[in-house]
Amino acid sequence: MSKKHFNALSAVCIASAASLSTPAIAQSSVSLYGLIDGFVGEVKNPGAHSATVMQGGGMSTSFWGLRGTEDLGGGYSTYFVLESYFQPNNGTFGRFANDSFFSRNAYVGLATPYGSIRAGRLTTPLYISTINQNPFFNSYTFSPWILHTYKGLGPQGVVGDSGWNNAVAYSTPNWAGLTGQLIYSFGNSASQPSSKKWGAQLGYANGPFQLTANYQWINYSNLAGDIASSLPGVAGLQSQATAQLAGSYNFNVVRVFAGYMNIRDKAAPGTITTNTEHIGVTIPVGASSILAALAYSKSSGTNSNDVNRLTWSVGYDYPLSKRTDAYAGFKYDRYDSLSTGLTYGVGLRHQF
Repeated sequence: MSKKHFNALSAVCIASAASLSTPAIAQSSVSLYGLIDGFVGEVKNPGAHSATVMQGGGMSTSFWGLRGTEDLGGGYSTYFVLESYFQPNNGTFGRFANDSFFSRNAYVGLATPYGSIRAGRLTTPLYISTINQNPFFNSYTFSPWILHTYKGLGPQGVVGDSGWNNAVAYSTPNWAGLTGQLIYSFGNSASQPSSKKWGAQLGYANGPFQLTANYQWINYSNLAGDIASSLPGVAGLQSQATAQLAGSYNFNVVRVFAGYMNIRDKAAPGTITTNTEHIGVTIPVGASSILAALAYSKSSGTNSNDVNRLTWSVGYDYPLSKRTDAYAGFKYDRYDSLSTGLTYGVGLRHQF
């Protein structure tokens, strides 16, 4: 269950309208869906104190969403998606303080036989590839690949969120397993015309084999609502380029994941480079799964930026039904000279 996207599961409204000028009927529908995840355990990040917690997001970040489509005929349709994160331990919306209400996704799109176009707040192709090509999917608590990409320490990690505001994206049709995406985010400010971002992704899937390549470029700005924080270990950050190659192969008795990522931070003092390697496995045991993954990142630049991080995790996922699973996990996280981070606990996840 940890390797799947959580798509719409229940339709709440179905409507149809007839055109006055033609006998064609446009079919439309709206669906409500989501996921809730509760986790109890002990969390200690590198260099921090240990804390006993009951929180959301042990294996997945909780969210709810609305998706609507209208069939225009001839292979064309319009659609929209509105998705909001929430914290089940206290009922607060968003993942953290000041997170926007529909921070997961908020867009309108047009699907055609030649691909689809979306506009609004969009999840980046880099994030989708990162969560799909690791055993722990989108776990910000246990996935080493997620942590080294989106929760970097010091000079490490990708700047910005997993979703971009003011963005447009194009996705190609599926050509015998080959797909592609382009995304561009506008600055939307006269005072910050250069605060823009873009990315490109190429993927291939054929039976048990999957491969994805990503490139993402960010012209850094701390404009409110855009990229509100910088890398703590990179002074004078100007831009960031990220290249990622990841894939997996399902041997049935085990699914193997591997990935490589190169991040180049252009900063006032000079360029800082971080290289990350990732490997993981999912081992089916009856209906359940054993999960294991490791990621290693090494940064180089000035002497103060020459640091490394090693993170490994093991987990167990047991489906109680088609929509509910119970899980347990343990994570070891070592960064430079900081005290080692150790996190462990159990959780319950339900899709609706």
